[in-house]
Amino acid sequence: MNKTPITTRGAEKLREELNHLKSVRRPKIIQAIAEARAHGDLKENAEYHAAREEQAFTEGRINEIEAKLANAQIIDVTRVNADGKVVFGATVELEDLATGNTVTYQLVGEDEADIKQGLISISSPIARALIGKHVEDVATVQAPGGVREYEILQIRYI
Repeated sequence: MNKTPITTRGAEKLREELNHLKSVRRPKIIQAIAEARAHGDLKENAEYHAAREEQAFTEGRINEIEAKLANAQIIDVTRVNADGKVVFGATVELEDLATGNTVTYQLVGEDEADIKQGLISISSPIARALIGKHVEDVATVQAPGGVREYEILQIRYI
């Protein structure tokens, strides 16, 4: 199975969520199930069924996170020798040549992507167009809204 790239920050967020699910959420659900059982007949006990459903969701998420971490290739961007090129984990400041607007994105793994925080997936059209480029290069992106061109203003490895 291929390893999935993830930044050190992304891996840490997954570990924090896993810890929270195991140490906080799981015990609360177990307590809720115990309390619901004490109410009697389980066939018609909505609290019991809701707690069991939440338990199934939480255990599924725990398994999902553990699998992601086991299959992750954790990349510390600060230690990558990229010779000034855009690589996985790089933070790139771009200028949209059509509008003059500037945006800053960090290229991250698919599980970390959050456009509102400036984190774009390595498999996105913009990221694919940027990989291997240098400062002052122009990246042509085939986006759903048409062709866009971005000039790379700055590349940081943070």
